[in-house]
Amino acid sequence: MTDLRKTRVAAALVFGAAILVALTLVIRYVLAPAPPEPVPPEPAAAAAVAPVPAVPALVEDRMVIPARSNLADLLKHRGFTNREIHDLREAVRPVYDLGRLRAGQELRLYALPDGPWQRLEYDIDETRYLVVHNDAGLIRAGLEYVPIEFKPALVTGVVEDSLVATLNKAGEEDNLAIDLVERCFGWDIDFNTDVRKGDTFRIFVEKRYLAGRFAGYRNILAAEFINEGHVFRAFFFTYPDTKASDYFDENGGSRRKDFLRSPIKFVTPRITSRFSASRFHPIYKIFRPHYGVDYAAPIGTPVQATADGEVTFAGQEAGAGNIVKMRHRNAYETAYMHLSRFGPDVRKGASLKGGDIIGYVGSTGDSTGPHLDYRIYYHGSPINPLGHRFQPADPVRKEFLDAYKTEVTRLQIALELPEILRRVSPPARFSF
Repeated sequence: MTDLRKTRVAAALVFGAAILVALTLVIRYVLAPAPPEPVPPEPAAAAAVAPVPAVPALVEDRMVIPARSNLADLLKHRGFTNREIHDLREAVRPVYDLGRLRAGQELRLYALPDGPWQRLEYDIDETRYLVVHNDAGLIRAGLEYVPIEFKPALVTGVVEDSLVATLNKAGEEDNLAIDLVERCFGWDIDFNTDVRKGDTFRIFVEKRYLAGRFAGYRNILAAEFINEGHVFRAFFFTYPDTKASDYFDENGGSRRKDFLRSPIKFVTPRITSRFSASRFHPIYKIFRPHYGVDYAAPIGTPVQATADGEVTFAGQEAGAGNIVKMRHRNAYETAYMHLSRFGPDVRKGASLKGGDIIGYVGSTGDSTGPHLDYRIYYHGSPINPLGHRFQPADPVRKEFLDAYKTEVTRLQIALELPEILRRVSPPARFSF
């Protein structure tokens, strides 16, 4: 048998096996006959049985806790005496302190029509709620938990205007875009200025459901973003020994680098002035160095620290207006100028993480309009924030590289599943 014929035979066998598996799945899950409907039992002969008295349905009273309110205020309006309220609080106290009701949470009271209350429920948070039973004056309390389920889902799209708008159009929330930027690709792509119409993305993410209701996202398990033809991929990996998690590329290199690409917290600013050794100053009307990048954005736009570090100065300087300076590892420093105000707890000596809010865009100091002047220094010398190549964080540890590659193979299949299914088509006619 010739090599060509052997190849065709092997291809036919592989395709036949795939068809067999597909047919098995279709028969099992799609074409399987529906179970027969249960046959109702024959009516029994009438017997002299005393009718069971109907139990009256409980009346539900839902209350959203208003600001500056407490349990006594709510229950007194519903006929509770001070003594009943006191006894209720004391009976429930070993399980939960009803004096800690939070504004905006829901309280539900169930009672018999024109009778005593039977059950009280209070939503402590989105995963727990308090249940209190009143059995003939005996009060019992306990905590119930909302069923939580995580379901993986593949989200894909083509950027038309912005990443957030594209995801919103696909029915997803802003938080998914924020996670993609801040956890996966924010060190490689400036999503405020680098993203272009036609860029594509795939996100394999765990969606969180509480009692069957969508309630946000847990982890992005794998992601791909193609920016002007450049492919970026990120895979989630948890070390078996330390349980620490991070994102890495296909080869195990870290997706994180020393600095985030943008100091603006996920809006769409304009770069109005770039790093230059000689720029015409709009106020002084002379040429002089501009060792930073100017981002024009509305007053009040959040500004983030681009790397972990310590605040070395937060105050006013001539020309710079309100400015924050930070010191980072590996001899890097950053400066954020012309702020309208500072972020919470931003002061000299404060330790901040990359992504923390250090202040808000303003127009203080020598400024012709609201913008951020962002600067980076390396060993005391200014460097171009848009052109400098920062070092990545540590790659996957060698002893876990094989386990990581196995996980990548699994996640890549999930990420590329639509294309894999699209490529499955009837083969060309084989001749032997």
